Amino acid sequence: MRHLICLLALAVVLGGCAWAVDRHDPNQKNETTTFQEASPYSDRIDIKTDAVMVYGIGGCEERLAKWKERGYITHLMTGVAWGDYQDFLFGKWDGVNHEDAGQKDRNGNEINHGPTVPYMVPVRSYGKYLCEGVKKAIDAGAEAIFLEEPEFWTRAGYSEAFKREWQDYYDEPWQAQHTSPDAMYRSSKLKYYLYRRELNEVFSFIREYSRSINRDVKCYVATHSMINYAWWGIISPEASLVQIEGCDGYIGQVWTGTSRTANVYNGVQKERTFESAFCEYGVLDNLIRSTGKRMYYLNDPVEDNPNYCWEDYKQNYESTLVASLLWTDVYHYEVMPWASRVFTGSYPARNLNSLGPGENAADIPKETIPETYAAELMAISMELNKMNQKSIEWDCGTLQLGILVSDTMMFQRMDPNPSDSAFGSFFGMAMPLIKRGMPVAPVQLENVNIKDYLKPYKVLFVTYEGMKPPREDIHTALADWVKDGGVLVFVDDDRDPYNKVKEWWNSDGKSYSCPRKHLFEVLGANDTKGAQKIGKGTLIYSKESPAALSHDKNGGETFAKIAREAVLAADMDWNETNYFLLHRGPYVIAAGLDETELTGVRTLTGRFVNIFDPLLTVMNSVQLTPGSRYLLKDLGKLDKTKACVLASSSKIARERGMTDRITFTTEGPAGTTCATRLLLPKKPVRLEAEGVEVLRAEWDAINSTYLLVYPNEVDPRTISVFW
Repeated sequence: MRHLICLLALAVVLGGCAWAVDRHDPNQKNETTTFQEASPYSDRIDIKTDAVMVYGIGGCEERLAKWKERGYITHLMTGVAWGDYQDFLFGKWDGVNHEDAGQKDRNGNEINHGPTVPYMVPVRSYGKYLCEGVKKAIDAGAEAIFLEEPEFWTRAGYSEAFKREWQDYYDEPWQAQHTSPDAMYRSSKLKYYLYRRELNEVFSFIREYSRSINRDVKCYVATHSMINYAWWGIISPEASLVQIEGCDGYIGQVWTGTSRTANVYNGVQKERTFESAFCEYGVLDNLIRSTGKRMYYLNDPVEDNPNYCWEDYKQNYESTLVASLLWTDVYHYEVMPWASRVFTGSYPARNLNSLGPGENAADIPKETIPETYAAELMAISMELNKMNQKSIEWDCGTLQLGILVSDTMMFQRMDPNPSDSAFGSFFGMAMPLIKRGMPVAPVQLENVNIKDYLKPYKVLFVTYEGMKPPREDIHTALADWVKDGGVLVFVDDDRDPYNKVKEWWNSDGKSYSCPRKHLFEVLGANDTKGAQKIGKGTLIYSKESPAALSHDKNGGETFAKIAREAVLAADMDWNETNYFLLHRGPYVIAAGLDETELTGVRTLTGRFVNIFDPLLTVMNSVQLTPGSRYLLKDLGKLDKTKACVLASSSKIARERGMTDRITFTTEGPAGTTCATRLLLPKKPVRLEAEGVEVLRAEWDAINSTYLLVYPNEVDPRTISVFW
């Protein structure tokens, strides 16, 4: 969750802009990059994205106006499940006290995001309240609305408001969800429905109201990945929102705080931030793929937990960023949340969880962001504007593999029979492939009926352990895909207690003991282990528990053998690597993997600008060692006869190359240092930079690049380099 930790009350910066020209860059119309911020405008957090999401309805008018004045496309983000909505809670809004609409656990404890800020049961009046709130933002000029985190905790379901909703939805008295798997499953379905209903109401209002005032206000949902929500015990209407008119897309909220959650592989439980982030971003990619919806990927240079040091944040940020860039369908980004906590916040000099005996956390000094990390973040944020690349080339393990996942993974995460706490039902299949350099995709089961949705895959893995197929027609689509040549691998021991919940496979005349039985019948398959030809394709059935495999020290190898059989059945080569490597236009995105039996280190040679280096150093050799992470720009993909700005930790605009010079404007947040590296056809002979204090100017004759280092300022300044 994007907790408002360490938000600082920054003063509004007064005064006009010194730059005389229009600050609205025409390249901003695509809204490729954005960030969210609750504080008023400040030069310190003017990070030069295309758009800004002003956070919170209260007092949004003044904040929206100031960011707009500074050249930003202005959006509004507000919480859906929680927020400073005390006027609704305590009856000031409609004269009715709504305190009983807070989510409560089995013991009657209210589940709060903060003092007097409960997670809400989305009763109908709450949706109407949110509609009035977003109307204020639209009237104040917000061009899009982002509704954040529709979240219902799996341990909730005991408040009076929820009991009333149960009676209305099921037309029967409430059942305590902990009493049986069936009660838990039904409670989860209701929670899912309630937030879908609320969002549908707000979507409809925004669509109709914006039309009435001749505007086209877009609406997005900011949400964690379904994998994280299921992992953490939260229910949210993920895939179902795609089908709602008025939902224009999502922000996929993945960051260090979600991805460092420890999982289990080969019996070892530990943090695997890169691998987990790869799966989280992947399920978000497949949420919108083939739907026409937009996805923004979130990257966070810090995280909600303030007890880590800057080096820890940096290392994990680079892992999540690289993981996000490996999913090439997405090229819109929330470059950071809470820029104020990144650029003005203070964090301990070393991780507080590593203190020795007798050490006191209060004695550990705190530090603001290192100048080098700030420069790196700005350079990355600027490069994220350029990720819509057509040339995509993988160079690692076997491709075209997918693991089917469903929103119903969120329905089985609480008593009386929760699925594996380390989420092994999924990671037991995903991790053995990822650790072998295979970019396996989590594939949304709810979307398999969409035309050509399964076309990218030759092998799909699935289990109904920990999840269930939400609709019968899904099996028809899977069977058609297999009969047309696909290889489906079903890994399940049929022992999941949720096979017995009252659902479509055992109701209305059907009496299958588990949903797998229905799928096999539609396929025309029997219950024999091993491979069966199904039309042009193949079904491979393994009576293993994926969760049990994740906890087995040899489980990864066991699953790899099953996967290898499937890959060969699909007439593909089985390729293992100890790295991920992707060429995305001129960008090289790479990660070295640990926990692999493969030896040797892949070495890349050429001329690469290292975007993770604060001076944007050119590297001629890059080794993909275990744990290494890289975002590089390959100079071999560029025309070396033409001058250009290769990369910069500032916003570069109005760039113009001529026969004897290059000229451009530069602007960035106050208090940071900019490194700008240029590619030039010849050695520079003169530099004109009026009003710019150039701290370094270095010519690299070997790589024909020119480095300039200078303090950032928020207003544009012109630099010209002559040769």
